[in-house]
Amino acid sequence: MRGIYTAAFLDRLVTQFARTRGVESLDLGKGFELITGTSTGAMVGCALAVGRPMSEIIKMYRDHGRQIFPHRIKGTTSAIWRMFVGGRYVRKGDKVLRTALTDVLRETTMLDVFQKRGLSLSIPAVLMSSHRSWVFKKTPMSGVRDDHYKLVDVCMASSAAPIFRSLAAVDDPNGDHGVEQIFADGGLWANNPIMVGLADALACAPPKTPIEIFSLGTCSRPEGELIPPWKVHRSILGWKMGAEAAGLSITAQEFAFDNMARFIGNKLTALGQPVTRLRFPNKDLPAEMMKYLALDDARPEALKRLIQQASNDADLAKSACDDPNNPDGRMVKALMMSLPAMPKTGVEMETAA
Repeated sequence: MRGIYTAAFLDRLVTQFARTRGVESLDLGKGFELITGTSTGAMVGCALAVGRPMSEIIKMYRDHGRQIFPHRIKGTTSAIWRMFVGGRYVRKGDKVLRTALTDVLRETTMLDVFQKRGLSLSIPAVLMSSHRSWVFKKTPMSGVRDDHYKLVDVCMASSAAPIFRSLAAVDDPNGDHGVEQIFADGGLWANNPIMVGLADALACAPPKTPIEIFSLGTCSRPEGELIPPWKVHRSILGWKMGAEAAGLSITAQEFAFDNMARFIGNKLTALGQPVTRLRFPNKDLPAEMMKYLALDDARPEALKRLIQQASNDADLAKSACDDPNNPDGRMVKALMMSLPAMPKTGVEMETAA
C-alpha cells in the first residue's frame, strides 16, 4: 500500500513543473529509456511506461486498497487468525487487484511499450517452478521471451508477496498449450531494483555513455531493534507468522543495494563510464508516521497520511530544484524541463491486436 506515497510524490512534483511550463501535464515515463520497479513499484513504473497520470494510481489504491487487503496483520492475534482463514482473504484481494490493474494498464504488453513508447522495462519476480529470480524484460538487448506478457500479469507476478497476497498464476504467452507459470514477489530478492536497472543500463548503453539513475522509494520506515540477549529466541509467533520478516528483508535490501550501486557507480565513473545516482527523498520521517507504514495498511487515515507526507516531500524536492547550488535539484529539474507535455488525462496508447 505504500506505493500510494510514490504515486502521490510524483503527481505533486509533475503538477508543479507542468504549471511552471504552462502545460496540462507532463509525460514522466518519456523522460527515461529504462524503467524498473518491483512489487508496488512495478505498478507505478508500468503506469508511467504507458503514459497514465499518477492520479489514476492514487485513485486505484484509495478505491481498492481495502478490498485488496481486507484483513490487516497488526499483531500476533491477527496473524494466528490469518493462519486459519487467510486463503479467503488473499483470493479476494487477488481478484480485486487484477481488475483494478486492468482498468489502468488494459491489454498492453511489454512489446507494446517498447515499440510504441520507445521504453524499456525490467520488472523483477520469482519463478516458483525453479525458486529462481526472474526479470520480465524488454530492452534492446533482451530478446523476445517476454514480448507478449501483459503488463497486468507482470505486475501481478512482481507483487505476489507471500503471506500478504496470493501467488500469481500467469498465462505463458509463448505457446498455445494453456500453460500457466506461477510467480512470487520480486521483493524477495530485488525489493530495491537499482542493481537490476544498472545492469540493464550497462548492457544497453553504448560505451562511455553517461547513465543517470533516478531512484524513488515508498516512504520507507526507520527500522532497527535493540534486542536484549534473552529475547533472541524468537519463533514463528514472534515474527507474526513471517509478516515481520518481510519488513526486515525489505529494509536490509534497500540499504544493501543502494550502497552496492553507489560503490559500483563510483568505480565505473573512475573507469570512464559515468554513472550518476540520485535517491529521493532522503530525509528522516516524522515519528508519528510509523503507525501508518505497514505493507498492508489500507485504512483511509493511513492513505491520507501517506499522501500528505508525499506532498510535503515533493515540495521539498521542488525547493531543491529551484536552488541552483543543489546538484540533486539541478538533475531533477533538467529531467522535468525536458519532458514532453501530455493531456491531464494521460496518453491513449493503442495496443497490438
